[in-house]
Parts: sequence; C-alpha cells; structure tokens
Amino acid sequence: MERAARMLHEAGAPDSYVNGGGDIRLGGAAAPGLPHGIGITGPVRRGRLLTVVSGRDFAVATSGTGERGAHILDPRSGVPARGLLSVTVVGPSLTWAGTYATAAIAMGERAKDWIASVDGYELLIADHDAMVWSSDGFARWCEPAGGGPRP
Repeated sequence: MERAARMLHEAGAPDSYVNGGGDIRLGGAAAPGLPHGIGITGPVRRGRLLTVVSGRDFAVATSGTGERGAHILDPRSGVPARGLLSVTVVGPSLTWAGTYATAAIAMGERAKDWIASVDGYELLIADHDAMVWSSDGFARWCEPAGGGPRP
C-alpha cells in the first residue's frame, strides 16, 4: 500500500486514497482545502461508527477480531490473544501503523503504556461497540462533533 501511494504521488497524483483490506494510506487532501476523513467502526457491529479520523498524508490500520476472529497469537502463550477486541493506529506510515496495531492486540493491556513510547503514532482501543481507551494524542485526529474538517 505504501508503494502504491508513493507511485501515485510520483505520477502526479498527490491526493490519493489507497485501501488494502481496510488498512488505508491517504495522501494529500480529499478535495481542495478538505482533509481526508475515515470512519472507525466497532469490532462487533461494523455499521456502528465510533469516530472519524481526519487529516492529510496519514495512515490508518486496525487489527482485531472483527473480520477474522481471534487470529493474532500471544507470543508468550502461543494461543490467540483475547484481551483486546480491536485496536486502530493512526500515523505517518501504513506499514508501521499496521505493525503497531497487530502488536498492540498481541500485547493486550500493556499496549496502553507502550504506545506512548512510539513517536508519531496514536492508538484507539475499542471493545464491542464503544471506544474504551485512546492514547493522549488520538483526539487530535478526530473530527469535531458534527463532522467537518478539523481547525
């Protein structure tokens, strides 16, 4: 996805949206003067919108049980990680956002402290159909109430 986004940019299309299985790399703006907006849904009822993240030139990746069940293994036990249902990571690189989202699922609750040490990336944990925790900087990616671009 990163390579496809880079190819689009180099070909003269800096405003892009590249989606690979729900992990998204956004380049430039959605339209002149408007940031991209990506809806984050809960892991149980996919139609329920938890929040919308918005901005320019960023990536969004989600890992969890919503699409493929408990498929991420806890490396300590070798069994599926079950502590968190869904983790969304926002940051500059889709490769790293996806890696960090999967690692956070495997880490469970320890991911809350760990993400603070990762510069440029923010984390949202969802349980059933509610946001239950987000890193300190996650709110800066969220649209204000009522939608529209962030100031």
